[in-house]
Amino acid sequence: MKFMKYAVIFYASVGIEPYTKSSNLQKRSLSVNLLFWANVINLGGITLGELMYLGKSLSDGKLLEAVTVMSYIGFVFVGMSKMCFIWSKKRELSSMVEELELIYPKNIQEEKYRLQSYLRSCSRISFTYLLLYLILIWTFNLFNMMQYLVYEKLLKSRTVGKILPYPQYYPWMWEGDFSFYIQFLSQNFAGHTSASGQISTDLLLCAVATQIVMHYDYLGRGLENHKLTGDWKKDSRFLVKIIRYHQRILRLTEVINKIFGLPLLLNFMVSTFVICFVGFQMTVGVPPDLLVKLFLFLFSSMCQVYLICHHGQLIADASSGLAIAAYKQDWSYADVRYRRALVFIIARSQKITYLKATVFMNITRATMTDILQTSYKFFALLRTMYIK
Repeated sequence: MKFMKYAVIFYASVGIEPYTKSSNLQKRSLSVNLLFWANVINLGGITLGELMYLGKSLSDGKLLEAVTVMSYIGFVFVGMSKMCFIWSKKRELSSMVEELELIYPKNIQEEKYRLQSYLRSCSRISFTYLLLYLILIWTFNLFNMMQYLVYEKLLKSRTVGKILPYPQYYPWMWEGDFSFYIQFLSQNFAGHTSASGQISTDLLLCAVATQIVMHYDYLGRGLENHKLTGDWKKDSRFLVKIIRYHQRILRLTEVINKIFGLPLLLNFMVSTFVICFVGFQMTVGVPPDLLVKLFLFLFSSMCQVYLICHHGQLIADASSGLAIAAYKQDWSYADVRYRRALVFIIARSQKITYLKATVFMNITRATMTDILQTSYKFFALLRTMYIK
């Protein structure tokens, strides 16, 4: 499906096939399975090393180093959790995609659905988002190496030494050439895996959300612009068609919330702390070049949260817009039974459909404000602890 092309590409890079079409039920190849488990094992090993480094930093009273590694652990945790949830929900995702394909506009219907407009918008947002995250992860992966090449080898202005991209505890001396390059490649591999896990799941969610909005808008326009005949039998058939279409969209939204609800909740919880930790690091007097790297991390984390909240708001607005469309219909000439039935459609549409992070959170743009407020509270607490 065109809406999901970028998500599928990044899932493939970590060895995940998010869904399977009913006409294509072949087993996963050995190479794809090996790629997936290589990503999981490598990322798990790097995370374990970072957790050990965190414990050592806390025991030594090094708060800044602990906060630094916690931001990386949070980033990895979000990527790993999203990968595992999608991998475990393949059957539900396949059913959801199959249902989306059944109601996907055919060639003669594309103009009525304004398909190309939604597709361009989705592609533009997806490409910008993935480009931002690729710049982020490769800036972090290659930052220390570029410092080494520029300051030590090219300018010869200072000694940088061989530094790994991410702080991690090793029970052996990794500074040797062979060990360093192995660990360097391993951490780069892990960084790409974590970023791809986040990029692919976020883009998949946004692609599905865009299609839900497209169907809501088409349904609203069809309801508002339909010319009633005043004949109850003819008009009631149209109303039944609208109601069935609405029910399909509502069921799809429930499936989306069931699949993505828990990953979204974990994402928002961890992102709250990551934004706090990165913001804290930026206020403790870091060098200008490191400040740029941290700002990119902070900006990317906030963009990720906003991307999800934005699409949640679009779904909420589109679902509530159906009630307005029903009211704007020229129902004054309709049969009284039609008008009574229309009241039920308006009442149901006024019960807004939300993208949900389980039952705990309805996702709208207001969610972004709540997350930033919570992050600032933890940031103020960290600053107080650091000063004391």
